[in-house]
Amino acid sequence: MLLREQVHTAQDLLQEADREFAEGRTQEASAKLWSAATHAVMSMAQQRGWQFATHYDLKMAVKHLADDYDDPMIAGGFLVAEMFHANFYYGFMEDFQIDADRPKVRRFVERINALV
Repeated sequence: MLLREQVHTAQDLLQEADREFAEGRTQEASAKLWSAATHAVMSMAQQRGWQFATHYDLKMAVKHLADDYDDPMIAGGFLVAEMFHANFYYGFMEDFQIDADRPKVRRFVERINALV
């Protein structure tokens, strides 16, 4: 997938997640947030020639980005996205957590996409 397609896919997934949350499909929406975050990271990793095929690769790409930009919020945003990934499978997040953390994932995706 081309870089710009990855960026657009990430943005589209954020919008789909918003619709899913509005319709009460929390676990499906959580998967969309996670996917948006991974597409954003994959685009940045691809641009820089980094590996991005595995979860470990994505974590390392995020670590390198956080270090390169001296921005711990990058790593924190990915960590929150990982919580939504787990929530897709286990449905453990409470409504107040979802409400507090959704914007963090959105900011993460938008921050990474802006760097591409």
